[in-house]
Amino acid sequence: MNWKQQPGSQGFFAVTALVVAAASLAAASPAFAQSKVRCYGVALAGENEGLDDRRDEGSSTVDYQGNAWVMEDPAKCVRIALPVQPDGTPRRGALEPLERDQGS
Repeated sequence: MNWKQQPGSQGFFAVTALVVAAASLAAASPAFAQSKVRCYGVALAGENEGLDDRRDEGSSTVDYQGNAWVMEDPAKCVRIALPVQPDGTPRRGALEPLERDQGS
């Protein structure tokens, strides 16, 4: 009995082909990658990439500071899980600067 006649060998080769196809899709050219944008209000204090309209790494003084930003995929930015504000209002990331949680 050779490898072509062994039970289960077709399944093994099908799975291998799927893994190879998935790996090649994951390594697709950057033209298919989504561009990153400034995502405001999601960084912890001192872990931001910028404030307002300027690059100013590590300058935020408050967690989730509304005018502090990091580069993120647009769809992910507005879906990042954040703790609620002290008054119970949900926090969300935004593609524009926010008025909430301003640093000193």
